[in-house]
Amino acid sequence: QLQLVESGGGLVQPGGSLRLSCAASGSISSLNGMGWYRQAPGKEREWVAVATSSGLKNYASSVKGRFTISRDNAKNTMYLQMNSLKPEDMAVYYCYALQGAVKYWGQGTQVTVST
Repeated sequence: QLQLVESGGGLVQPGGSLRLSCAASGSISSLNGMGWYRQAPGKEREWVAVATSSGLKNYASSVKGRFTISRDNAKNTMYLQMNSLKPEDMAVYYCYALQGAVKYWGQGTQVTVST
């Protein structure tokens, strides 16, 4: 089956940048939408961004203009470039991939935005 592994999380000060990666392995075929969710402490999981294999992209209004999603199909890796980070961006970030009718999830990576 498809496996997703996130990396790139860490500690950054407000205004800083991080790049998250989501590497896909296993049965990699017919991947449709790939994207990111995040969950902050005490809050529900919220959708952040999505990218399709054809290049379509969309973002939550809270991150539009600051975050950029991209896909390297040759490496089967998806990225989330996060700039101008704010304290409210602090959360566990989860990547996902839609393969056929099944949605697969990564294990999550912690992003901490603090002084």
